[in-house]
Amino acid sequence: MTDTKRHDPERPFTEPWQAQAFAMVLSLHARGLFSWREWADTLAAQIARAQAEGDADLGDTYYAHWLAALEQIVAAKGLSSIAELAHWRDAWDHAADRTPHGQPIELREQDFSGAPATP
Repeated sequence: MTDTKRHDPERPFTEPWQAQAFAMVLSLHARGLFSWREWADTLAAQIARAQAEGDADLGDTYYAHWLAALEQIVAAKGLSSIAELAHWRDAWDHAADRTPHGQPIELREQDFSGAPATP
């Protein structure tokens, strides 16, 4: 997942999912599930990994790294597993594929089976 627009400091979130990922990190930290140092280290490692793999570091992928770091820290803390996170992500992707533009995305049982997307 890449961010669709270049980072603008006046508008930190260009997509709703970015604000939601940001809020999840704040919420989990507020609940004491990880320290800011742990979060900063996880995010920095994710960004460094992406740069080593060729990320141009233009700012347009920052929240994709944020989300990947969130998934990593959630799995490392045993709150979920990478496999479970992927299961849910795939279901949401499947649901989005079958949902007409402009309509709310709703999960259905079929979204978890990997069945072909149908409206």
